Amino acid sequence: MTSTDRRAALRAGAALLAGAAVTPACTPTGAGTVMSPTPEQPTQEQHSPKQPGPGQPTPEHKPPAAPGPRRFPGQPDQITHGPRTHPRVALTFHGQGDPATARALLTEAERHGARVTVLAVGTWLDDHPELAHRILDGGHDLGNHTHRHLDIDAMPEAEARAEITACAERLKRLTGSIGTWFRPSRAPRASPLVARLAREAGYPHVLSYDVDSLDYTAPGADAVTRTVLARVRAGSVVSLHFGHPDTVAALPAVLNALDRRGLRAVTTTELLS
Repeated sequence: MTSTDRRAALRAGAALLAGAAVTPACTPTGAGTVMSPTPEQPTQEQHSPKQPGPGQPTPEHKPPAAPGPRRFPGQPDQITHGPRTHPRVALTFHGQGDPATARALLTEAERHGARVTVLAVGTWLDDHPELAHRILDGGHDLGNHTHRHLDIDAMPEAEARAEITACAERLKRLTGSIGTWFRPSRAPRASPLVARLAREAGYPHVLSYDVDSLDYTAPGADAVTRTVLARVRAGSVVSLHFGHPDTVAALPAVLNALDRRGLRAVTTTELLS
């Protein structure tokens, strides 16, 4: 190669190097246009709230607290019935016994559009805590019927107080409320001592009744129906019990007869409101 050829080759190599230095890094999309680097896009994970991983606990949904006790002006400390001027009655149930019977009674009442009041025993709530929410979910009243369902009027003060507060504490733990009502166990009315202890526990009224169905004596469904219908009238508070098959069998006939008389079965709270 001559010196002239070597000089030509060197000039060609220099030109190639200069062109490489100005070549854009991104491919042009048109004449004189150069693509800028694309900023990093956020991933879907960055946009979406983080979900608990496998085995991690999810936040618990807590239902609102159940209704608590309230004072009804014009009503006595121990209530046996509501206003006689309104076509309503309250069917109240001592909450104890076979849970299947309790569910059957609640279902039958709801099928007829009726709402009831359940006074629950504390030990029963210990054994069947799910029934507290079953009662409330059906739109019924739930109250306190002492912890062990013993003769509370015959107890000394400390023991009677413990019977009331132990059941109240269970209701509070299960539902967020001590319940709407207190009814003494094994007595239609509270002694002055028990009535005072109930007020101190947060219950302005003791709930008694003016119609005793006597269903706990197992007289048969027809006898339960006759007893209730012979005594019930507008404003009545009727005493019934969970745990007795006669009561389950009698309830449809009782509710149908109340309908024919124009009497609606409501919670005690609604009866007095």
